[in-house]
Amino acid sequence: MGRLLATLIGAAVVVALASSSVFVVDQHRYAVVYALGELREVIQQPGLNFKAPPPFQNVVYLDKRMQTLDTPDGERFMTAEKKDLLVDAFVKWRIVNPRQYVIAIGRNADRGGERLDQLVHTALTDEIGKRNLADVLTGGKRADVAAAVRSDLAGEARDLGVEIVDVHLKRIGFVDQVNNAVYERMKADRVRVANELRATGVAEAETIRADAERQRSVLLADAQRDAETIKGEGDAKAAQIYAQSFGKNPEFYRFYRSMEAYKATFKGRNDVLVLDSNSEFFKYFKGPGAGK
Repeated sequence: MGRLLATLIGAAVVVALASSSVFVVDQHRYAVVYALGELREVIQQPGLNFKAPPPFQNVVYLDKRMQTLDTPDGERFMTAEKKDLLVDAFVKWRIVNPRQYVIAIGRNADRGGERLDQLVHTALTDEIGKRNLADVLTGGKRADVAAAVRSDLAGEARDLGVEIVDVHLKRIGFVDQVNNAVYERMKADRVRVANELRATGVAEAETIRADAERQRSVLLADAQRDAETIKGEGDAKAAQIYAQSFGKNPEFYRFYRSMEAYKATFKGRNDVLVLDSNSEFFKYFKGPGAGK
């Protein structure tokens, strides 16, 4: 019975040692083998591998896939004009040299993101500090800032054993005090533009009004001139007709003129004219042929 128990215990120990000596590297990871705390081997190809059981050898796995470093809350940076901005950026990166990465970072693989975050912050500080506000906020120039940051990170990232795949500035905003100043400046600009438009509108209205008055005066003057011309022509034609008509009968002409004089003299019921009854003025009141 004792021998059987010893055999079972020995078998369990052998199985435990064997299982702790076998490890599998999948296609998404690197395996770093440490021997008594020292880097011994880096395995990059997937497959089944063997090592000495702990504590003689240990394995640390590194993710070889694309990773994202994000700053969702935004970080504060200052432009060349000493304007504060909140920048929300993300970086796509991956480990390409696991041995260099382990040497630079150490056994705690999570520290790689922290080191890279520090480098990104430094690069953004340098690049934004070189530019004015418009260069950072403009869409096309914003891409230039991201490209410059990626270029700045390339060498230092290589020393960490990583590759910077992409740098993107997701959002750029102002801190509160800058926001207020920008809004006030925008408001002042809009008010200025509105005043300019109103002034331009008033000037154009005055120009249109003056032009309309000028055209009105010209039209009235032309109409008055044409009316006087037509009236003159009518009077001349009337005089011609009168002359032709009265020339045929002078007595009728004298009678007509007397009737016109009576009409002009006695316009109202209360008009009074004191004359001698034998006056030449009343000759046509005496009867037919009185004017002869």
